[in-house]
Amino acid sequence: MDYTRYSRQMLFGPIQETGQQKLEKSSVLIVGAGALGSVISNQLVRAGVGRIRLIDRDYVEWSNLQRQMLFDEDDATEAVPKAIAAKRKLERMNSQVTVDAIVGNVSIDNIQELLDGIDVVLDGTDNFSTRYLLNDACFQKGIPFSYGGVVSSRGMQAFFTPDWTPCLRCIAKEGAASGQTCDTAGVISPAVNMVASYQVTETLKYLTGNHKALRNTLKTFDIWLNHQFDMKLSASDSDCPVCQNHEYPALNKSVENEETVLCGRDTVQIHRETSMDLAYWEKTLAPAASIQRTPFLLKAVFPEGIQFVLFKDGRVLVQGTEEPVQARIFYDRYIGS
Repeated sequence: MDYTRYSRQMLFGPIQETGQQKLEKSSVLIVGAGALGSVISNQLVRAGVGRIRLIDRDYVEWSNLQRQMLFDEDDATEAVPKAIAAKRKLERMNSQVTVDAIVGNVSIDNIQELLDGIDVVLDGTDNFSTRYLLNDACFQKGIPFSYGGVVSSRGMQAFFTPDWTPCLRCIAKEGAASGQTCDTAGVISPAVNMVASYQVTETLKYLTGNHKALRNTLKTFDIWLNHQFDMKLSASDSDCPVCQNHEYPALNKSVENEETVLCGRDTVQIHRETSMDLAYWEKTLAPAASIQRTPFLLKAVFPEGIQFVLFKDGRVLVQGTEEPVQARIFYDRYIGS
């Protein structure tokens, strides 16, 4: 392995060549390739982490370009899935790193496979239901979870380590989310970069064996109003179903909702099928909608102002509503049961 590209990083005392070798042998899972995920993956690939597994369910849109660093106007014009666009860019940055890109949704059905061989999971998601799933699965398997969240000019980050720190559920109770999203309160790029950099820094500490340097706090900040606070990650909640009672509720749900409202995006995701033939649906929907098909997805715009985005893995984004009932009505009208 040629370490020339990492020479400045290896001059950093806590890493050196031994740390770089550990990074080369490490594997991480990044869930979400949007704002946080694009910065996280950029930094980890440039740092020389050996394998990056990246999963994202969405595609590149023009509103992403202000803060999602891996994407450009061509990606938005062609509606490229974020995981695919990210893989293309990341592999050009560092051919020594293996990048596995998955266009899809993290779920109970695939979480165990996604975590296979993974050393750290990094949070690039936009909703707490997915974060709870990641938290529960990580603590069940003993894998650290690098949590991050950002909205407006505010951010928060913590590095949760099984058998060492409390878990996400200890500090963020289910149902306690504020409801603000990037689509309702906006977001500035520097806040994204700060959260992602904290996530990556803690991950690098862990992967290089510098465990005593881990911050062990929930860091919150407002970069615009110049506020910053660290809450010590000390005792776990004695009633926590995950890190105390080992019940892992997100992994024990017998039935997952087939409809998911996506983070303030006027979009409902419906996932009833295991696969979709895009060529078939292009022909079927063409009489009723304006169609754009790419190798990865199919977009159909209907006269009612509703847009469908169909993916090969069976997911359909119903755009133009945040009401699951209304989304189901349009889905049943044009796709059927």
